Amino acid sequence: MNNTKFHFITGLPRSGSTLLSAIFQQNPRFHASMTSPVGTLMAGMINQLGAGSEFGSVVTTEQRQRLARGMFHSYYSDKADKEVIFDTNRMWSAHMPLILDQFPDAKFIACVRNVAWVMDSLERRYRENPYEITRLFSTAEERSTVYNRVETLAKSNRMVGYPWTALKEAFYGENAKSLLIVDYDLLAQAPQKVIPLVYKFLGEPEFAHDFENLAYDAPEFDAPLGIHGMHKIRPTVGFQKRATILPPDIFEKFSNLSFWKDISNTRCSVITAQQET
Repeated sequence: MNNTKFHFITGLPRSGSTLLSAIFQQNPRFHASMTSPVGTLMAGMINQLGAGSEFGSVVTTEQRQRLARGMFHSYYSDKADKEVIFDTNRMWSAHMPLILDQFPDAKFIACVRNVAWVMDSLERRYRENPYEITRLFSTAEERSTVYNRVETLAKSNRMVGYPWTALKEAFYGENAKSLLIVDYDLLAQAPQKVIPLVYKFLGEPEFAHDFENLAYDAPEFDAPLGIHGMHKIRPTVGFQKRATILPPDIFEKFSNLSFWKDISNTRCSVITAQQET
């Protein structure tokens, strides 16, 4: 797999990463899927073998580098026929230095969405599964009301708060030039205009995608979460306008967190409404 290119999909939950992967899958040169375990394996390895661990004194930095790279190549060894592999994990925003040490030409695509609509989407999924006790919440108190649920998800170590803070780190960080922000609303409304811009950022030749004939679902992944349909993609890319189910005060609070709209202090690339029109 020495000639295989690795790129990384990251960003916020419920913001189009699965949709983007489903689109990429149509290109026979590409492999893309939902969140992989590679990031968790890599973090676990560093925790076990890094400085301060039991084996930190006997495992060198070079050995840890080789082990990290070996995880990527071992996990994707059955994809040797693919020229480009996209690994998806929301943690990659916080690990850009490591990834770029392994793959200096790697690009990061961060899928984003107004955080209020991220919360709205998760709350909808929660209410659609009233007979489940989702793993998104650890206690009865955390899941007791929409206020508790949203505030829990927004914590810095939970499903929305962690990727939001990780992405903010990457957005303003020294490696921001390797990062592209893709807004879900723009992708859903005009994929035929957004996807060519993504290909340009990646330095890949364009491919004629069929945005009317997508297929993706992962019920075996969603079932243990206690929230079904999290990774099911509609056959046709489209934007469905709807009213929020969140109380107005919650919606207003989280609507003001889209830091990626101000690009004055970053080298990050952002696909804006002006670009896609």
